[in-house]
Amino acid sequence: MSQAELNVLIEKVKQCQLCKPKLAHGVNPVVQLHSSAKILIAGQAPGLAVHQSGVPFDDASGERLRQWLGIDKAVFYDPKQVAILPMGFCYPGKGKSGDLPPLTICAQTWRALLLAELKQLKLTIVIGKYAQDYHLGTSKQSLTQTVKNWSEYHGSIMPLPHPSPRNNIWLAKNPWFAEQLLPVLKLRVSEALKD
Repeated sequence: MSQAELNVLIEKVKQCQLCKPKLAHGVNPVVQLHSSAKILIAGQAPGLAVHQSGVPFDDASGERLRQWLGIDKAVFYDPKQVAILPMGFCYPGKGKSGDLPPLTICAQTWRALLLAELKQLKLTIVIGKYAQDYHLGTSKQSLTQTVKNWSEYHGSIMPLPHPSPRNNIWLAKNPWFAEQLLPVLKLRVSEALKD
């Protein structure tokens, strides 16, 4: 598929209405893709702020994620360098203890088609349990176990917790994440973006 054909597919994704009846805040699919992207950020689903702005990780989570990756907004929002493809493309709404899970119809309908066009990827960053289960097949492990075992995955995949401020307690309980994983993550990001 050419980039022009991929652009047509991305437009179809952005016009998708499949989940409309299930979404209290309406549809606003948020993705960032280009066939030459070197890094894929596979996340959960947009939060309310991202739903309203239409810009992926346009919130406190995005600020922290960019710090973890060691890149600035110019690199992060360059689709030729970084693809952003959450498990659910629209804001799923609020639950009792945070946002609801991403609706599965996005992944079932679009994910394989879009991933097949990202042929230049050197690094996939898998954020949160839903994305980890899909990309790593870790459904029998907790998020902490999966992230703690990051070195067991080949060098082109890095599992991360969600960078949300809601995870400050998790980060405080798991100092190895900042001490051991983040330096390696920054190095892998830097290497993936070379060329």
